[in-house]
Amino acid sequence: MLLGPTAVGKTRLSLELAEAYNAEIISGDSMQVYRGMDIGTAKISTEEMNGIPHHLIDIHDPEEAYSVAEFQEQGKRLIAEISSRGRLPFIVGGTGLYIESLCYGFRFSEAVADEAFRAEQDAYAETHGAEALHARLAAVDPASAERLHPNDRRRIIRALEIHHQMGTTLSANKAEQTRESPYELCLIGLTMDRKILYKRIEDRIDQMLEQGLIAEVRGLLDKGYHRSMVAMQGLGYKEIAAYLEGELTYEEAVTLLKRDTRRFAKRQLSWFRHMKEIEWIEDFNEQNYPGNLAKIREIISRKLDR
Repeated sequence: MLLGPTAVGKTRLSLELAEAYNAEIISGDSMQVYRGMDIGTAKISTEEMNGIPHHLIDIHDPEEAYSVAEFQEQGKRLIAEISSRGRLPFIVGGTGLYIESLCYGFRFSEAVADEAFRAEQDAYAETHGAEALHARLAAVDPASAERLHPNDRRRIIRALEIHHQMGTTLSANKAEQTRESPYELCLIGLTMDRKILYKRIEDRIDQMLEQGLIAEVRGLLDKGYHRSMVAMQGLGYKEIAAYLEGELTYEEAVTLLKRDTRRFAKRQLSWFRHMKEIEWIEDFNEQNYPGNLAKIREIISRKLDR
């Protein structure tokens, strides 16, 4: 598995490694599953794939919410199918919970969907704001509140729903999960100097805007994909939608998007840092690319030769 924050450079490296090790890539990104959301998710194009099979990309329309449990089920199936073809399953991404759930076979809460409760919480957030809903979670499950951003309404409501139905917390449920993996894992993490990463993030957002991010979001809104949908809460979509609907100026939307993406990258790194099995490449950048590629090949060879 190749892990790391947004804009660190996973895509280019993943293609080189997949070709070298006869691998098929499984996307570990919770947003690239959505069709028609290409620019804002930095989705790899068919041409860029260079013939290497990629899975779990463009499998849902934006109105269909995608869950970690669905990812886990599909990931397990794909690992078995790819292995049966004599190829190497290669998971690449930055959505920590998705990747960890697949690595360790997490069991998910038995709490069922309570649409009335969800609607009540959603209405509360609309009336009182995202911070107020986040405060509700902090009162009953401070550990989950610390981990979840106030704008992550869907997961906040799910955590509240678990507490409402089962009298336990999402964080307690997670703490009970096994750390044993059914797989022989090779986890490689990429990171770099924080200032360099943040500059790469800002440059990528500028590039997305040049490539037509505003037109992409406008097209989604015109198709009726409203801002309350899970997909439309993704970085780049909610900020530009707010601009298009007159809530933010263009400059405010871009500034907010860059800030929130920097914060997202920081949360990604915090999540991955507690996965002790990851072998980190700390100074991953263009200048060090050949040397880092050699280090990564050494790590993979050591794991494969066990």
